[in-house]
Amino acid sequence: MSNFQREPLKKVQITALSYYARKDIQQAMFEFCKHRETIANFNNKFFAKRPDCFDYSTDIINAVRQGATSFHCSEEIWENPLDIHTDMTPEQYNKIKTGWDFLIDIDSKYLDYSKIAAKLLIAALEHHNIKNIGIKFSGSKGFHILIPFKAFPKEISNESTKDHFPEWPRLIAGYIGEMIHDKLTEQILQLSTEDDIKKQGKTLFELKCKTCGNEPLTKTIGKYVCPNFKCKAEVESMKSNRKQMLCPSCNDKMDRVSLSEVLICETCKTNSKKNPELFEKKASAKELIDSVDIVLVASRHLFRAPYSLHEKTALASIPLDKSQIENFEPSDADPLKIKEIKSFMPDCEESEAKELLLQALDWAEKNEPKAKKYEGASIDLKGLTITEDMYPPIIKKLLLGVKDDGRKRALSLILSFFTSLEFPQDFIEEKIETWNNKNYQPLKQGYIKSQISWYLKNKRLPPNYGKPIYKEFGIQSPPEPGMKNPINYTIKKAMQSGRKPSKKGNKNAPEI
Repeated sequence: MSNFQREPLKKVQITALSYYARKDIQQAMFEFCKHRETIANFNNKFFAKRPDCFDYSTDIINAVRQGATSFHCSEEIWENPLDIHTDMTPEQYNKIKTGWDFLIDIDSKYLDYSKIAAKLLIAALEHHNIKNIGIKFSGSKGFHILIPFKAFPKEISNESTKDHFPEWPRLIAGYIGEMIHDKLTEQILQLSTEDDIKKQGKTLFELKCKTCGNEPLTKTIGKYVCPNFKCKAEVESMKSNRKQMLCPSCNDKMDRVSLSEVLICETCKTNSKKNPELFEKKASAKELIDSVDIVLVASRHLFRAPYSLHEKTALASIPLDKSQIENFEPSDADPLKIKEIKSFMPDCEESEAKELLLQALDWAEKNEPKAKKYEGASIDLKGLTITEDMYPPIIKKLLLGVKDDGRKRALSLILSFFTSLEFPQDFIEEKIETWNNKNYQPLKQGYIKSQISWYLKNKRLPPNYGKPIYKEFGIQSPPEPGMKNPINYTIKKAMQSGRKPSKKGNKNAPEI
């Protein structure tokens, strides 16, 4: 007898073959997924290779016969989804993109909370004169709400709407989410007591920065006292995991005497120690329901196609009417009970969502956080004043922008230089943003932010001269004989200049 035992089939696998064999189900899915990137999921074990799409409605049952259990499609609409590849620039994506639908993903562990959010969101959309809205059950405990691309104007201020994905859908999501925020919290509180919510391990409050409206970070600060009776210095440090630290005054070991929490707004560069009045505690249902999923509004992000099954529940993602939301039960989405086939794509009027888009753009402009710009021509560092004319030739050259391949290697070199000299974060962010805009093709903002964050946490010297990276950028030898590293050059220049900060400090230089 063989020791091999076949893994028992899940309910969704047992249901899939007979369900997807229905011609009306195949046709409904095929019609919606036309010109969308559409990917098969094989029982949550793996997805089909991207890009992929349906050529015929029978592609669905053929994939199911090979083990597919669900299908996920893109918000973007393409001339030919198979032309997509990962190395494309945003401009190249836009050339083959014909539009995008705005999709709101309502997700909660509790269906009743999702119902509240769905009704409020639909009411908010109708408030903006949108009459035709697509609604469907997600297949688990949420809903998807859709506004077709046709409902948006083709242009706003001479800018093509199709070219502003995912930026404009994200703005709409943020705007509409803020619009329903207070009512959502109020109605969830009416449905559940605060004690019930605490039992779920959740909270009904969130912290906000009054200036920019963003959620601050919470960090722990340790208070350290020098035991030397002649010194008795006191220092607060965010490296609170240390029980001891060196005293900056006498170099003795300081003992940690207490821990406290501080709120930090990275946008406004302030904290609750300096400005406690700038932070507020506000009632919010954020932890209970992510009513407007911003994460979903992302390039090439996929969502469950209408009538696709859900692996965990074995239920179908069925389209609904607005009137069905209140009394909807998951059993209504039992694939064996589906009789009437509806379209998830509403028959909308052209530009009926124009007011919504304009209001969202106006809201975004008013609420855009004012980034703190570095002002000043110098950095004061440990008694030395460093100016740009002291940068080594390689850094000066790279800061002019990369005109060919090598942007990521150049970024690595620049960041290792800035962080080794302990330049402040706002200075680094400002310089890198300027540098990136000079490149033949800017790097993606997400990559830039992740690299800055990594180098700030993991400071390391730039490579020594003689490494291949310098020849790659046209630097054949050190700027001075015997010079080993770009850092040495800058520090030497700063020391030779004799420029030191005044006792009152350089007003233009940020704190290090």
